[in-house]
Amino acid sequence: MRRFSTLAILLVAAFVGVKAQNVQLHYDLGHNLYNDLSSRTTVTSTVEMFKPDTWGSTFMFTDIDYKSDGAIGAYWEISREFNLTKNKRWAAHVEYNGGVGSGKTQNNYYGNRYQHAVLLGGAWNWASKDFSKTFSVQLMYKYYFKNGHTGARPFSGFQLTEVWGTTFAHGLCTFDGFCDLWYDPNVNGKLILLSEPQFWVNLNTLKGMKNVNLSLGSEVEISNNFVWNNRGEHNRFYAIPTIAAKWTF
Repeated sequence: MRRFSTLAILLVAAFVGVKAQNVQLHYDLGHNLYNDLSSRTTVTSTVEMFKPDTWGSTFMFTDIDYKSDGAIGAYWEISREFNLTKNKRWAAHVEYNGGVGSGKTQNNYYGNRYQHAVLLGGAWNWASKDFSKTFSVQLMYKYYFKNGHTGARPFSGFQLTEVWGTTFAHGLCTFDGFCDLWYDPNVNGKLILLSEPQFWVNLNTLKGMKNVNLSLGSEVEISNNFVWNNRGEHNRFYAIPTIAAKWTF
């Protein structure tokens, strides 16, 4: 799940009033680095869209996971912010999360609907004068719906999200990412931590490559109580890097 993986860049679009879309491809190294993640997804594609308007902005993304024989799962989020102040610093935030997955046990294949959720809360967004640095923090009420497929019960909680971004070396490099902390009564300590910092080299800043909107880089998925391993457990800490490419439209 690469939630808000480039929202730092999209925040710039919110302040200056332009659209932003991108497609990413990540080769996941988790199955190479951890023995208990040998069945982990190999490749993930991400499509992101951001569109500001008179009242605020809309953001959504979709992740599709792949194994060698095809797609095995999809996850998407869509959020809407309504500006509360003229400088666009404060906003009301509404969001939906959901998806499906599939896999294989020793004897058969299975499919599963994720326990979907809605989030309601507030956001504070900031950008430097030259928009080279951005930061956002969101505090939200989070409600998980009942999952009739798995029998998971509905529950309420909270989520705290921070998103950052900085572009440097005359636009050549970008360091951005997010950090989520949310309540889940089904894990050790009842809290899940997920952060996905990214580093990109932006090729369109190089001489003779102005219109080549390709970025190359890496993401590291840092998680606690989130990633499921081969034993059906998700109560461990992992730091999982990717090799990635991104095209921005």
